[in-house]
Amino acid sequence: MSLEERIQLVNQKIEAACQRSGRQREDVNVIAVTKYVSLETTGAVLDHGLEHIGENRWQDAQAKWEAFGQQGTWHFIGHLQTNKVKDVIGKFRYIHSLDRLPLAKELDKKAASLGIQVETLLQVNISGEESKYGLQPEQASSFLREISSFNNLKVIGLMTMAPHEEDPELTRPVFRGLRELRDHLNGQALTAEPLTELSMGMSNDFEVAIEEGATWVRLGSILVGKEEGSQWA
Repeated sequence: MSLEERIQLVNQKIEAACQRSGRQREDVNVIAVTKYVSLETTGAVLDHGLEHIGENRWQDAQAKWEAFGQQGTWHFIGHLQTNKVKDVIGKFRYIHSLDRLPLAKELDKKAASLGIQVETLLQVNISGEESKYGLQPEQASSFLREISSFNNLKVIGLMTMAPHEEDPELTRPVFRGLRELRDHLNGQALTAEPLTELSMGMSNDFEVAIEEGATWVRLGSILVGKEEGSQWA
């Protein structure tokens, strides 16, 4: 299947999920996850009008960002080591994986030195899997209070990863839980502006995530493919 065909298929699935849940198509944004594809394919993704690019590790992203960083909006969606903040700050508009205080401090410090405000999402481990990064849901309120004085850090929403399930329907409680947590946090008015974004849903389960309120879906193999022999894999 060609890239153009995959884009068309994904758009059809998103539109159908929006119709089922009474949502507007324009409220759902697609992040093309280029982690497992080449420099050439990443360029083709941008040429096909997919503006938002997601990468998990700076080591994999560096050459792509140097080639195409001015062409799209870049999202850092993987676990971010504190010592890598200096590499990604100012290059990635959105950091989806804020999950601990030392990382928040480093992001705020580096953003201040550049005179920018970095937009972040709290990563929350809704599923409770030990293998997943993220705050526990009950930690989110106190964490937002702890970082409320960080002027160069703007939390705009929440991110989670669901377990990989053969039946995507089994992921629904995870996505619903993230939406309910966001609404709960907004009810506490812990941020200057309400949290609006929900980054959730991947190739296997994004339709369920959309039905539960996702505003960003992170799509790799179903959208851009996967090149097993790529040096980027």
